[in-house]
Amino acid sequence: MKKYLLSLAAILMPLLTFAQEATEKGIDQRIDEAFGSATGWFVNFIFYQIPFSEDVKIFWVLFPLILGALFFTIYFKFINFTGFWTSINIVRGKYDDLDHHESMVMAGDSTPGGDAIETIAVEGHEGEVSHFQALTAALSATVGLGNIAGVAIAVSIGGAGATFWMIIAGLLGMASKFVECTLGVKYRDIEADGTVYGGPMYYLTKGLKLKGMAGLGKILAVLFAIFVIGGSFGGGNMFQVNQAFQLVENITGGSESFIHGKGWLFGLVMAVLVGIVIIGGIKKIAKVTDKIVPFMVVIYVAASLFVIFANFNMVGDAFMQIFNGAFSPEGVAGGAIGVLVQGFRRAAFSNEAGVGSASIAHSAVKTKYAASEGLVALLEPFIDTVVVCTMTALVLIITGNVTAENASLNDAQAILLTSGAFESAISWFPYVLTVAVVLFAFSTMISWSYYGFQGWAFLFGRSKKMEYLYKFIFCIFVIIGSAASLGSVIGFSDAMIFAMMVPNMVGIVILAPKVKEEFNKYMAAIKARKTA
Repeated sequence: MKKYLLSLAAILMPLLTFAQEATEKGIDQRIDEAFGSATGWFVNFIFYQIPFSEDVKIFWVLFPLILGALFFTIYFKFINFTGFWTSINIVRGKYDDLDHHESMVMAGDSTPGGDAIETIAVEGHEGEVSHFQALTAALSATVGLGNIAGVAIAVSIGGAGATFWMIIAGLLGMASKFVECTLGVKYRDIEADGTVYGGPMYYLTKGLKLKGMAGLGKILAVLFAIFVIGGSFGGGNMFQVNQAFQLVENITGGSESFIHGKGWLFGLVMAVLVGIVIIGGIKKIAKVTDKIVPFMVVIYVAASLFVIFANFNMVGDAFMQIFNGAFSPEGVAGGAIGVLVQGFRRAAFSNEAGVGSASIAHSAVKTKYAASEGLVALLEPFIDTVVVCTMTALVLIITGNVTAENASLNDAQAILLTSGAFESAISWFPYVLTVAVVLFAFSTMISWSYYGFQGWAFLFGRSKKMEYLYKFIFCIFVIIGSAASLGSVIGFSDAMIFAMMVPNMVGIVILAPKVKEEFNKYMAAIKARKTA
């Protein structure tokens, strides 16, 4: 009997301990800890920091991102600058006639495994969205919480000088976006009904196959597809809705808010709204983002300009702080290198140049020339980092919120710091910012749902059953994300997003000569049009 009781106690004690800890911590926190212990190795690998000194540690993922961007900038003869006005003209529709001229030869790939064999015009399928819609769909996935919270953290840790290096990283990233989005259009698949499937999965398989590296291409494509699915559920979904809920809860009274403890309800509403949009595919997503994104950016930039002009006498000093802090910072851990790392890190995390995600949205564009969309895409890091991030940094510097005490803030706290900076000049702006953050989160979720679905379709097929299964799961994760404790889950999903960079960067470096061919072809068409 005693032996039996001891055995029973041995079984029950762990269960009682778990129940007690679950009561103290919460089931979601316990699950999060278990998830973290299982996936910590992957997160630690992706976000491993190479120690250069006692004060300076650099994420290894920054090296391929920045070195790749620098390589593309030089290889394409500073396309970031020389192609800028051409990009503006394409978005304005100045060269639309080239995409609809029957005699023009398309730059893309119209058959699986092929390479610029036929024109899309002959097939009757030119893509699904306009250049402007493709740009806004991709921007909606990058312009968001990183521009608001990420900048606050960067300048708190790295000082005002981090802004300078954010701008440099944004300018270099324009070249990476040009390359990956050109390839996204060139090697896309177009179904009989006109539905487009594109992105790194396709240019890695098709492009590398033509280079005699079919095995490598297939492995890299499968890895990318797995990573993009994981990233879509986490960083592109749960993190977004979780942060949006926290800000809404804070602005409506915090612990006294009518939605305090009701994250699931906020998530349910968001899930319904997201579901309504994503069921319609990229066309529906683009119709939403081409209205939301310009509205969000205009509101945010206008508010930033109001704060800047209201303190116009301080602008010159702010820029001096940015420039001086970039090269001779005082009181910043790691000195100038530490500032550079913070600026580059936050820019890379914000605009995702080199990660490959944006090429999925851009591949759906209506065009016969792959390079035309590549040129449109290079505007993304400029808008996201050079414009929006710089505006945020200037507001924070001018309002005196760049202090070392804020260096330990998490993203949710950093959003409140930015909100407070705006409130010091516009008393009611925190309410507007809350609406903007919810819209930022919403637009990011619907775009990342498309990214994740493309990876899902690549792995599991393109049937309607598979499509609706993925979208249902995605909406369930919206509800989970707003209600749960997500520390480890978000760390893992963010790691998956940056893991996408590894297979993507290998592929786009190898395929860079193909991009140059497409660019020369498109520029020749523009030149011929001008002389016609």
